[in-house]
Amino acid sequence: MTATASPQHTQAQLTQAARQALTLMDLTSLNDSDTDSTIEALCQQVKTPFGNPAAVCVYPQFVVTAQRALTAHKLNDQVKIATVTNFPNGGDDIMGAARETRDAVASGAHEVDVVFPYRALMAGDEATGLELVEMCKAACAGQAKLKVIIESGELKDPALIKRASELAIEGGADFIKTSTGKVETNATLEAAEIMLNVIKASGKDVGFKAAGGVRTAEEAAEYLALATNIMGPQWVTPEHFRFGASSLLGNLLNTLSGVSLSTTEGGY
Repeated sequence: MTATASPQHTQAQLTQAARQALTLMDLTSLNDSDTDSTIEALCQQVKTPFGNPAAVCVYPQFVVTAQRALTAHKLNDQVKIATVTNFPNGGDDIMGAARETRDAVASGAHEVDVVFPYRALMAGDEATGLELVEMCKAACAGQAKLKVIIESGELKDPALIKRASELAIEGGADFIKTSTGKVETNATLEAAEIMLNVIKASGKDVGFKAAGGVRTAEEAAEYLALATNIMGPQWVTPEHFRFGASSLLGNLLNTLSGVSLSTTEGGY
């Protein structure tokens, strides 16, 4: 399968994709204007008539806030807390990234999305990226999953996207992730296809996260179809596949609410 758009999806296919995508979401707020109130409001969105997102993703200083909010809504056992380190610039300060990661885990993060030093790789330096991932993996100390953001839209070259993915997996990544959502080009089907094929070729238990720019059930359906084609339908679960998004949830709920009267008690 090549990473090109499929024909129009039927309503039934969209509904199925929307249900699945909702459970695979890292509901994200990574804005400079975020406050405790913002994050509390984010966590209130997590409980829907159609299930829960897999995680919320917030800046490190809001991990405890998210923890309290999810506990208040009795969702702390169902929804993970993800955060970001070396974010968004993907610098080459290995010890700084490791320290941030260790602190994030200590504050209660279940997952840490660290930005790979992609500019170093573009300059021909593979060693820095590999060591940074290894150190951040060690900093997780088996208590949190490490998701490595390769910033595929900045790498651009398929060979660099492939190599960054390989180095991240070699360094111990539990997931490889397309983007920070802070650059011009974020998740694309083309990058996803390269990354999923690297995961498959590695033979390792590594997940994939599409982040930035996935805003509709139609777009989510394309990624789900791609992952299903490459990795198989059983693979596409929250343990292996995530969407990092802020506006996707509303679209998924709108898609599902159109059929809610016939599929859920009392509708939505």
